[in-house]
Amino acid sequence: MSVQSRESAAKPGKRSDEQHKNPKSDIEISQAAKMRPILEIADKLGIPKDSVLPFGHYKAKVALDYIASLKDKPDGKLILVTAITPTPAGEGKTTTTVGLGDALNDIGKSAMICVREPSLGPCFGMKGGAAGGGYAQVVPMEDINLHFTGDFHAIGAANNLLAAMIDNHVYWGNKLDIDVRRVTWRRAVDMNDRALRSIVSSLGGAANGFPREAGFDITVASEVMAIFCLASDLADLQRRLGQIQIGQTRDKKPVTAKDLSAQGSMAALLKDALAPNLVQTLENNPAFIHGGPFANIAHGCNSVIATKAALKLADYVVTEAGFGADLGAEKFFDIKCRKAGLKPDCVVLVATIRALKMHGGVAKDALKEENVGALEKGFANLERHIENLQKYRVPVIVSINRFSSDTEGEIALLKKLCAKLGVECVMADHWAQGGSGAVELAKTVVRTIDEKPSKFKPLYPDNMTLWEKARTIAREIYRAEDISADKSVRDRFAELEKEGFGNFPICVAKTQYSFSTNPDAKGAPSGHIIPIREVRLSAGAEFVVVICGDIMTMPGLPKVPAANNIELAADGRISGLF
Repeated sequence: MSVQSRESAAKPGKRSDEQHKNPKSDIEISQAAKMRPILEIADKLGIPKDSVLPFGHYKAKVALDYIASLKDKPDGKLILVTAITPTPAGEGKTTTTVGLGDALNDIGKSAMICVREPSLGPCFGMKGGAAGGGYAQVVPMEDINLHFTGDFHAIGAANNLLAAMIDNHVYWGNKLDIDVRRVTWRRAVDMNDRALRSIVSSLGGAANGFPREAGFDITVASEVMAIFCLASDLADLQRRLGQIQIGQTRDKKPVTAKDLSAQGSMAALLKDALAPNLVQTLENNPAFIHGGPFANIAHGCNSVIATKAALKLADYVVTEAGFGADLGAEKFFDIKCRKAGLKPDCVVLVATIRALKMHGGVAKDALKEENVGALEKGFANLERHIENLQKYRVPVIVSINRFSSDTEGEIALLKKLCAKLGVECVMADHWAQGGSGAVELAKTVVRTIDEKPSKFKPLYPDNMTLWEKARTIAREIYRAEDISADKSVRDRFAELEKEGFGNFPICVAKTQYSFSTNPDAKGAPSGHIIPIREVRLSAGAEFVVVICGDIMTMPGLPKVPAANNIELAADGRISGLF
C-alpha cells in the first residue's frame, strides 16, 4: 500500500468501511509507514540532539541527565487508558492509547503516549505483537515487538546474575549461611516455557554446586522488571536492587542482594536500559515505550521515568495499564501512582460491542449478528468497571472501538446505558482511520479534564494491614465475598507485618479473564471467594505479590503458537508477526 493512500485515507470518513471489510495486517500497515528520523521526533519535543541516543534511524533513548534537568517544568495532564475484562473478541486498549494520542495532536494539543514494551512470550505465543493495531500503531513495529533496544535482555541478565551469585556464594563456602531449601529467587527468561516452571539445578556432581529445587519466571514477572519500572533514577534503582530478598539463612533471617554485594553489578547492567525509548506513531507523533510488566502477574504499567518525563515534555500524556481495569487500572492507581506521586486526570475505559456481547453469552462465531439482549446482559461487565474506577474519584469516559458489524440499535443502547451511569460513551474508529477516527474522543477527554477536575485517591491507605488490603481489593474491585488462605499463607502475611513491610501495597496475580479466579466466569460475577495460594515479598519493588487461583508466573505456549505463523523473506521482511 502506498504512503499516499495511507495519508489520504486518514481523513475523516475516507477509509473506514473499506478498511473494515478488507483489512490489511498490522505488519503490512506498519511496513508501509513513512517514518521520520528519530531526531526530528525528538526536536518536536524540544529535546536537544546531544541528549538523544539513537538506535538506528527510527528509535532512540533519551539521556537520563536531560530528563533530570526537566524537574522544575510544570506537568501536563495524565490520561489512563484501560479496558473491560478481555475476551477473544478483542478490546483494543493499546490501539486506543495510540489513536487518542494522535487525535489529541490532530486537534492542536501537545500530546505524547507512554506504553509498555512487548514481551516475546505473547509475541510468539497466543496474543501476538503489542504495538497497537490498524492505523493506530507505534513504529518500527518489528523492532518494538522483537529485540527493540535490548531492555528486556538487560533485565533478564540482571535477574540471572543475582541467581548465579547466590549459587556461587553457596558453592564457595556459604559465609552467609543461606539455606538452599529457602532460596526464593528464581531465574528469568522472556519466553513462554512451561518446562522451566519447576526445575532442579546444579546436577552433575560436586563441581556444579549443591543441587536444589529452583524455577524460572517469565522476565516480565521478575522483580527486577518491577524495580526497573518503579525506580525514579539510577540511585533509586541501585537502592531497590539491594533490597531484594533472595531467601533465608538456616535460622530464618532474610538474605538480600545487598548482602551478596550484587546490587552494583545488577545496576551496571541496567544503566543504559533505564533511559526511556523514544519512537513514533504512524502519524509521526512522539511515544515513549519503556518497561513491560504483565498486569495479571505483575503491576502492568510502563516505567515511572518515562511517564514523568513525558509529563514534562507534553501537555497531555496518554498511558495504558495492562488487561482489564480490575488488574491494570487498580495497580496503576494503587501501586504506580501511589509510589510515584502521580495524579491522573482522566480515565478512558475501552470496550467493543463484540466483547460485551461475548460477556453476555454470545459465541465468538455469532458476534457479527445484532443481539441487543446479549449486549445489555454483557453491559454488566462494563458497568462494574465504571463503578470500580469511580471509586478512585477520577472522571471516566467510555470509548467503544468500532467494528463494521456494530448496528445502530446496539450503539444507541450502549450510549443509553452509559448515560444512566452519568458517563459519556464515545464511538471511535482510530483502527481504520488513525487519529482522525478518535477526534471526538480527544475532544471529550479535553473537555472532561477541564470541566471535571480529578480528586484522585487510592483505594486503601498505607497503614491498613496486608491481609485487609488484599481483602479490600477482592471485595471492592472483584466483588468477592471474601479471601481465603491456608495457615502457611496467613503466617506469611503476619511475618511480613512483623518485618516492617505492612505499609506496602498489594499486587494481585490473578487470571485476567474474570473478576473471579475462574477464567470462564464472564460478565460480572460476585459473591465468590478469592483463594490466595502464595505470598511473595518484592522488597525492592516495595509491594507484596498475592498469587491467587491457578495463575502461573511462567506462561506456556498454546497448542498452535503464533511462532508457527512467522516467516522471514529473503529480503529480510517479516510476515505473520501480527
